[in-house]
Amino acid sequence: MCTKSLSVKNLSCLFDSIIFQREVIMKKSLFALAIFGTGFTANAQNHGMLTGDKKLACEAVLCLSTGQRPDECAPSIKKYFSISRKKWSDTVKDRRKFLDKCPSVNEDNTMKQLANAVSEGAGKCDVANLNNLRSYAWDPNTETTKMIISNKMPNYCGAYWNHAYTDLDATVPVYVGDPARGGFWVEPAQYQQALEKYNARIAQENAAATRKNIFN
Repeated sequence: MCTKSLSVKNLSCLFDSIIFQREVIMKKSLFALAIFGTGFTANAQNHGMLTGDKKLACEAVLCLSTGQRPDECAPSIKKYFSISRKKWSDTVKDRRKFLDKCPSVNEDNTMKQLANAVSEGAGKCDVANLNNLRSYAWDPNTETTKMIISNKMPNYCGAYWNHAYTDLDATVPVYVGDPARGGFWVEPAQYQQALEKYNARIAQENAAATRKNIFN
């Protein structure tokens, strides 16, 4: 049974609990408890107390893997997002290098995949970024090509949201409407209100189109 000590052995215990009890209702509490404990490592006997970037990297993995982030997450998240380069590919690479400083990240393939998913998806799969991913599609109503917001997430977002070790269901953006009719992404809590406004706009546009056809 895990204790509340700050030893790396106990942090390992907490982290194992997170993994093996992921579908249990107390999962979010276990994430928070692990974060409060200052990090994790699955091979406790080979590592001393986590400090510095090792500690921050481990906390970043945990904090960016859950939608419930206590105040203790602030330093690690700030450190993680402070890593920014001119090219997005370089940003991803250097953020991944930072996560590699956590001893547990490269101890098995699932943890490696988690670190990859976090480095590619965290901060890139939110509503603002998804709404900026524009593409062109043919509009049969106007017989023109128009810019749309796709209702399909990039693969890297799916890998992040749906990874076995992430708990982000309550924060996954939701798509409102039809791409060809001005659809867009919103936060889950805003979906119902956004849908009502969208449907009202579509109804007005349809009514206007009907009137135009009548008089033409």
